[in-house]
Amino acid sequence: MSTLAWDETTNHPNPADATGLGAIERGGARVSVSDKAMINARADVNQLLPLKYRWAWEKYLAGCNNHWMPTEVSMQADIALWKSKDGLTEDERRMIKRNLGFFAASESLVANNIVLAIYRHLTNPECRQYLLRQAFEEAVHTHTFQYIVESLGLDEGELFNMYREVPSITDKAAWALRHTQSLDDPSFSTGTVEKDRAFLRDLVAFYVVFEGMWFYTGFAQILSLGRRNKMVGIAEQYQYILRDESLHLNFGIDVINQIKHENPRLWTSEFQDEIRAMLRAAAELEAAYGRDTVPNGFLGLNAALCEEYMHFIANRRCAQLGLEPVFAPTENPFPWMSEMMDLKKEKNFFESRVIEYQSGGSLSWD
Repeated sequence: MSTLAWDETTNHPNPADATGLGAIERGGARVSVSDKAMINARADVNQLLPLKYRWAWEKYLAGCNNHWMPTEVSMQADIALWKSKDGLTEDERRMIKRNLGFFAASESLVANNIVLAIYRHLTNPECRQYLLRQAFEEAVHTHTFQYIVESLGLDEGELFNMYREVPSITDKAAWALRHTQSLDDPSFSTGTVEKDRAFLRDLVAFYVVFEGMWFYTGFAQILSLGRRNKMVGIAEQYQYILRDESLHLNFGIDVINQIKHENPRLWTSEFQDEIRAMLRAAAELEAAYGRDTVPNGFLGLNAALCEEYMHFIANRRCAQLGLEPVFAPTENPFPWMSEMMDLKKEKNFFESRVIEYQSGGSLSWD
């Protein structure tokens, strides 16, 4: 199978072939780079080489090089601080729990979107290779929140069900899910302008908004505590998540811009206005989340700064997509966040790793 079965009537490939699960064309010609495309590709999606989008392959390699696991980070100091009566203020505790509640479900929502929607319709094997790595990283992030919740002895049901119980979190999750409902339909396939745009909306919703805007408020909140030497274990794990998410965002931006380049008819002025409206609405939802998570504020962080940061981030995302800004020019209220994104895994984890010893009664001697 060197080329996909192409329906000239609809001008898009057979859906089964687009997944890579179609019948094999015996004796088919080898893949040509020119047949490769981000969406609606004519080339066999099972053949990685020759590479067309080397940037996607390099991001896959970078993701592998950034490998980490949450259990490499000690939670002992965090546990002691959380249990201390005067270690954290009630506002700080509220922020931490709301933050964990948002992320606990959000990583699963992103992973589901990757596996059930994006992977199906992105018809390039090197990009799919990165998506497989990203899906694993989302699983690691979900593991991270389970590890934190378990370490601190938090109410698991409360934290993992916040996306249904806390309105400011529910509103964001519901907004994101609206953009995958049509793509979740097994009969959905790209190949028409309308459906290709639906796919682009999904990419913007999850890569640019969810991972590229909404996650950043949560990062700033937790990392601001870490800068004050509070909840340093959680802050260290968030630094690794931030590094992962920065790569996810950059990959998503590159995918969107490549699709735009290959399908210029999709990127009309009307569609650009629609995307800008999406980013503005998302920033407003995030401002409401900021008011909920830090209603009174604390040293170095308050709802107004979170909203200002979101305006700065939204304008930056617009620039990365080649769009006009949606807010007036805004300075970054958290310039130290840039330093956090440059984290290098040079720490010796053997100095801080949690070592679990089996009790004598559970040891196996065979």
